Amino acid sequence: MPQLSEKGIRMPASPIRKLTPFADQAKKEGKKIYHLNIGQPDIETPEIMLNALKNIDFKVWAYTPSEGTASYRNKLMQYYNKLGYDITVNDILVTNGGSEAITIAMQACLNPGEEIIIPEPFYANYNGFACSADIVVKPIMSYIDSGFSLPPIGEFEKLITDKTKAIAICNPNNPTGYLYAREELEQLKELCLKHDLYLFSDEAYREFCYDGREFVSPMHLAGLEEHVVVLDTVSKRYSACGARIGCLITKNKELYQAALKFAQARLSPSLEGQIASEAAVDTPDSYFLAVTEEYTARRDTLVNGLNQIEGVFCPNPGGAFYVVAKLPIDNADAFCQWMLESFSYENETVMMAPATGFYSTPGAGVNEVRLAYVLNRDDLKRALRCLEEALSVYPGRTQA
Repeated sequence: MPQLSEKGIRMPASPIRKLTPFADQAKKEGKKIYHLNIGQPDIETPEIMLNALKNIDFKVWAYTPSEGTASYRNKLMQYYNKLGYDITVNDILVTNGGSEAITIAMQACLNPGEEIIIPEPFYANYNGFACSADIVVKPIMSYIDSGFSLPPIGEFEKLITDKTKAIAICNPNNPTGYLYAREELEQLKELCLKHDLYLFSDEAYREFCYDGREFVSPMHLAGLEEHVVVLDTVSKRYSACGARIGCLITKNKELYQAALKFAQARLSPSLEGQIASEAAVDTPDSYFLAVTEEYTARRDTLVNGLNQIEGVFCPNPGGAFYVVAKLPIDNADAFCQWMLESFSYENETVMMAPATGFYSTPGAGVNEVRLAYVLNRDDLKRALRCLEEALSVYPGRTQA
């Protein structure tokens, strides 16, 4: 039979979704599962966005411009300039989800074999995107004991070679929820200028910052205009994961033109997604205030509950809606599968994402899990009770 490509064999499977067959079987057995494994919020999508879909009246479902419709890009420009990005319509490339924005950025900025440095743990699909682009991820370790703060700049310098082309951050971070401070971004700015590197900034969780903390984008840093590539999506901001609309933003005109060629090759982003997303820009601030208040309460419920369980440690994140927790277990992959296959408490169990899938360094995160606080507080409390009971009987429990 014909042979698969080396890339097809090398392409990593999603560590977030690989436990789905075990969850499906558990459901067939009648278990209720609390899904803390994936960033699918139960927050309602803004009504203004849903109404735009209901009121679509076009007669031909046509292609849109490869860079996105002019009306949507204009609305996006207004949104970002309220945040102080100082961009024009011609700095915005609309994409099919944030995922396409990342893959286009990687392909437009890096040659095959060149390297991008990413603090780990990081969003698991970065590995898949890098594989698709034939580039190399160079991970740099951040640690749970420091709340996953930015690694020292000296550690970044140690990794830089003649093949290094970019640094990527996710801010606030998925999977850790860490919110980078201005001082940390200033350090990255100086490093990128010194070594002439791109700085990719994945800002999918920009709206979700807690405890009055400031969100800072590399777009706010003067002197870095030719280096910054912002990657964004409507998925999390508006609880619209299925809309599949994102964007790439850069003031670097050469890079923009290169990215546009990749966008032209895939033709266009979806018309209906842009119609809904354009309407969503007018979502009132009250929506985000209410959502942020709710996520803060959920975070506090989950983090406080985790830290009350014997042997568990979980730092308090400043943004997004994820935590990474260290558990008294021998192997997170085995534990998460065991939770679905072999455990239930009052016929309920919890689905989590093993943190090993968010690291590139072999052996890292072996006793850590990522949990998404995307469920209501009552469900989070039930999930915590299940987890506590599970840890008390898990055969692979270790000493705290």
